[in-house]
Amino acid sequence: MARSTRESILTAAAELMRHKGYGAVGVKDIAQASGAPIGSLYHHFRGGKVQIAREALINAGHAYALLMPSIVDEYDDLGDAVDAVFTQAAEDMAGTGFANMCPVASVAAEVADTVEELRETSASVFQGWVDGGSAYFASRGLAPLQARDVTLALIGALEGAFVLARTLRSTEPLLAAGRALGPQYRGVALTPWTHDSTPVTIAISHPSGGVRS
Repeated sequence: MARSTRESILTAAAELMRHKGYGAVGVKDIAQASGAPIGSLYHHFRGGKVQIAREALINAGHAYALLMPSIVDEYDDLGDAVDAVFTQAAEDMAGTGFANMCPVASVAAEVADTVEELRETSASVFQGWVDGGSAYFASRGLAPLQARDVTLALIGALEGAFVLARTLRSTEPLLAAGRALGPQYRGVALTPWTHDSTPVTIAISHPSGGVRS
């Protein structure tokens, strides 16, 4: 029961931060959205709002890390896969009414100079995405340096295009990014991905030094 309450709090916090960022979300907001009494929040998270935000970002980071491989798995051409990633992102954003797609990026941009603990957490999530994506593309046959370059290019372009798309209320930035990046990788073969392949583990470190995977 305690775990269910804890997860409800973290899920509610992640959704609130996805829509509002960190500063605009209060403990009362999290309690109301999760259905948990405020006393329960402090029972599970003695560090208060910062601890809730930190753990919610880590959970969200693990969930979001699975999205790109889930799209790319079926493709054997990297250019086609890249185009599909941006096309799917555009469809998802339009389908949500241009809601913010990534709580991690929202919080990272907001607190980079103000809440060091959350900046470190956001950095560890991003690094986990880069490391996990690099390992995934390497497992699909890319050389390690190219795998890392592709991962960084995709994450950077997606996050930037999300901001533009949300602000302009248009999918054009996402689709344009796909059109610009896809042809650069057209003809680059991806080796088949099977469910028997060794799974890629996404490791995200805590600011305190621990690691979750």
